[in-house]
Order: sequence, then C-alpha cells, then structure tokens
Amino acid sequence: MSKKVVFFFPSFASSEATAPLGILAVATPLLRNGYSVKLVDSTITPNFKKRVLEEVKDALCLAISLVTGPMIRETAEIARAVKAWNPGFPIILGGWHPSLLPKQTLEAPYIDIVVRGQGEESLLEVVQHLENRAPMDLIPGIGFKRNGKVIFTTERPLRPIVDLPPKAYQLADFDAYQRSCGRRWAMYVSSLACPFNCAYCTNAGVYGRKWNALPPEQFVEETMDLSTRYGLELLWVVDDNFLVDLDRARAIAEGLVRAGADFKWSIQATTNLTARLSTEDLKLLRRSGLHQICQGVDSGSEKVLKLMNKTFQDFDSIYESAARCLRAGIRPSFNVMFAFPGEGSRERRETIDFMMDVCRRLPGSEFWTNIFTPYPGSPIMERAEELGIRVPSSFEGWAEFFPRYTVLPWLSGTEHKRLQIMREYFRIAFDRFPIGADTRKRTTRIIQKVLSLPARWRLDHDVYRFPAELWVNGRLNRKKSEFKPVVDAKRLETASDGATC
Repeated sequence: MSKKVVFFFPSFASSEATAPLGILAVATPLLRNGYSVKLVDSTITPNFKKRVLEEVKDALCLAISLVTGPMIRETAEIARAVKAWNPGFPIILGGWHPSLLPKQTLEAPYIDIVVRGQGEESLLEVVQHLENRAPMDLIPGIGFKRNGKVIFTTERPLRPIVDLPPKAYQLADFDAYQRSCGRRWAMYVSSLACPFNCAYCTNAGVYGRKWNALPPEQFVEETMDLSTRYGLELLWVVDDNFLVDLDRARAIAEGLVRAGADFKWSIQATTNLTARLSTEDLKLLRRSGLHQICQGVDSGSEKVLKLMNKTFQDFDSIYESAARCLRAGIRPSFNVMFAFPGEGSRERRETIDFMMDVCRRLPGSEFWTNIFTPYPGSPIMERAEELGIRVPSSFEGWAEFFPRYTVLPWLSGTEHKRLQIMREYFRIAFDRFPIGADTRKRTTRIIQKVLSLPARWRLDHDVYRFPAELWVNGRLNRKKSEFKPVVDAKRLETASDGATC
C-alpha cells in the first residue's frame, strides 16, 4: 500500500496568501509515522486540478481542509474530479466547516470521511486504517460511510495546545507565497479558544470557552526559529484572544527582546483586554516587534453590542487604548460588522460616525468592515428560523456564506447595494495597511489620496449616488493583481473560528 497522503487547500486568499496552518498541524504526526505528504495549494499552484489528479495516482487518500464559504466551491470541484477518475478513492474533509456540520458534509456524494475538531490524532489513525484496510468504528472524532449509511464515532476529547505537535512549516513553499504577495510571512497560533461568547462567533462550537496557551518560553523559541529558518518578516498570531493572560503577554515580549527578535508580529484581542495594556506594556510589546493589534469593535451602537452579547465593551477605553497604541508605535486595527439582526439605519449611522471619529481623532487607526454572516455553530444560528435566515440544506449551499457579500432577509436589493457602496467609500476614505507589499505607483497613491476627500464628505453626509470616485479607484486597481481575487486576506484572521470576537 502507498504511504503517500495528498493535501489540497482550496483558495482562501489571492494576493496575500500563506501556508495553511491547519494542514501543517495535521501533517506532523503523519510525517513522524513514515508517511510522505504532498500539499497542493490552489492559490499558488497553476493548473491545480491537474496537479491534484497527478499526485493522487500513487497516493493513499486525499485530505482537504476548509472553513465555511467560498472554499467549498474548489473543494467540490476537486472531489468530483477525483471521483470521476476513481470512485473508490478515499476523500477526507477536515477543518471548521466539517467539524460544525459533519452530517451534512458527509452526505455529499463525493466525501467519504470527515474529521471533527482537532485532527492531529484522528487523521493519523484514519490514514493508518486506510492503509491496513481496517474498520474505523473505534477511531474517536470522525464520521464515515458504510454501505451508503453515515456513521459517527464518539467525540475525541480536546487536547491542550501545549500537548499538540509542532506544525510542519517545512511543507510550505514560502518562495511561492512571497511571489504572490511580495512578503514572506506566516500564521502562528499560541493559544486556543476565547473566554467570551459573542453571538456571532463559532469558537464555542468547537473549543467551548476553555482558553489555554503555550508558555512564553515556547512562544519565543518557536517564533525565533520560524523567522530565522524561513526568512519570515511577519508572523500573524491568529489566536482568538491573545491578551487573556496579560502576564504571559509581557513575558513573551520580554523574551523576544532578550532574544533579539527582528521580525514583526500581529495579534488579535477583544477591546476590553486591549484596554488593560498600559503605555509601558505597549512600549515593551513594540520593542519586541509587535506592530498591530486587531480588535473586534463590531459596532458603534450600544444597542447592537448588547444584541451581540458584547456588554463588556467600553467605547471610552477604546479611544484611550488606541491613542496609547499609536504613541507606542503600534497600529490599532478594528473590525466592524454591519447588518447584525436588530441593526437599523440609526444604529448603522452610529457605527459610521464612530469609525469616522476614530480615524480623524487618531490618524493611523484602521477599520476593516464586513457584513454579518450567520455561520453554523454560532449562538445566533439558534434563531435562524425566527430571523428568516435560509439555512443551506446541502454542503455546497454554504459556498455563498462570506461576510463581504452576504445578502440577508433584512438586507437585500437597494439596501444591500447601498451598504456595499458605503463600505467601498470607507476603503478609500482612510488608509489601510494590507499584509501584502504596496505595489502602487506614486501617481496612483496621489490620486487615491485626492479621492479620499470627497469619500469622507460622502460618508459624513450619507450620500452615495453616482459614485464616480469608486469608478476611478476601480480603474486604478484593475491591473494591480495577476492572481484571482478570491477572498480578502483579512479573512485569515478568522480562519479558526469564522468570525473575530
């Protein structure tokens, strides 16, 4: 029998892609047990379908990792192509979407096995059983088909992150990712879960609310090794809430300073925990290389925040902590979500006014906006029928669920178009700093700076008819990327939970 496992990673980002962390995690136990691993990432692989079909010819199985949304399209495309070649070839799905909706996922005719939750041990055991042609009934944490019947095994207990094996970063083609976005960077995870339970977040659906983390010494050792070994200039720490333990954050910063770290790193945290950082804390973090703190403001309306179960958020402290971040040389980056159930025109206006005020009073702050998307496993999905949300009845139906494009029962037609135009104006009204290298020409930057002035006027006065500025900006950006524009890289922040808390 073959000892080769092929992984496919469907497009997640185009111009700002990097190595898929979930696949690197589950690959390590396979490598340690003598299996060879081939990774095909469609973002950086020309003719990726042909490549997958070539690789599976002498392989044991194909494994695909994905989250809810557009990644499902290429997953279905590849799985159908493999089944057309060999109907009996095993196809395994893992990641957040199969973990949250395992039965519906497994009902797709081209899927044979799903791995639920943490997959490091489960996938290894599945592959071993495929190799030995053994029944899988006693492997915890999976689902499979037998004679057309869907079978699920017992849950596999969650393991603390400190007990999980290191990620197989050696599988990543960082040269190809750098060619894609102009920067060598990677994702890194140092803690799991979040103690809060925001109504839109899927985190509790997989991890519960049991936050656990790597010790500071391990964080420092691993990130120093990664940055040196692969020449990385940026590490995006994709923890759901990095600042839960403030003493740990300080110890990490002190350790990186002592080690002479020369890479940049970014974190995610809730606004209330960021507000605990003093100026001295922030300066220490900045000396260690921290250059950005991403925070989920989500709304500028007190009413909407209560509906989101975010009563812990304090706007005064957001202003103060943002000002301290800027004084320390750290960029405060905020996520905002429009159209949450209960948000009306008044609440939306409150959010726009808040965003405009922060950007004017605190230049250097940035906002990234999305439209509320009801993901499986989030608390709000319990009210889906009441809210009139059409829950997809098939695996492929979830491909349209992505927060840049979401159409909702209370946000459709003219209202949806108007909100999208407003969001586009905010994109050009104030500077934002993407992960990828800024390849704009000087003339393009000057024109876009000029366009920001009428864009701000429109946002102030809520006037979006005849959006000539957006047409000009679109012309400027038309030739910017040679890669397919699939998903904004800011989605990478939420790869582990489908939403930022």
